Amino acid sequence: MQVYLGKIFKNLQTRGNKCYSTKPKSGGELKALAQSLSSKGFLRPYKQYVPPENVADQVKNICLSLKLSSEPKYKLANLDEKFKFLQSCFTDFKHSVPNSKLHELKTIGDVIRFYKTPVNTTVSYDALKQIKLPENLHIQYDYVRFHPDTDTKFNGQTAFPKSSTLVTGLKYRGRYEGHQAKRSWP
Repeated sequence: MQVYLGKIFKNLQTRGNKCYSTKPKSGGELKALAQSLSSKGFLRPYKQYVPPENVADQVKNICLSLKLSSEPKYKLANLDEKFKFLQSCFTDFKHSVPNSKLHELKTIGDVIRFYKTPVNTTVSYDALKQIKLPENLHIQYDYVRFHPDTDTKFNGQTAFPKSSTLVTGLKYRGRYEGHQAKRSWP
């Protein structure tokens, strides 16, 4: 076994093959992945947040109570100061800063900007129900599944006679009935 591994190692050295690492060569791939995830708009477990009218005034009052400068360019000095400040903001606004955003909040202005940003938790597909669509665009929210026993439009005739309609999801098993198509061969 040792002789065999020695030959492999020797071949690697003589051929000039490189060993590869799991670390990315550049940050471009990670940036593209992050951009892809952010554009997909997953429903994250955030609570809905509508900012009040006087966010800046409330943040300034918090700064005064903690004896901090209320200038927007004031940089939070250390982690303890940042924790106390954000904890006070959380108690006033009832809206916490997610872990993924903590590193972005470096100044008082960043915190004001964060608390002025509303959080909308509706899925983009559900948001289409609330907007007025053009006349030539129609979205069918509750789709109709074909079943030959309940189909009234074409009297049970299907365009795909040998295709089954299977309901695999637990959510829709009680809602839709599946259909096994008859096969002409075993």
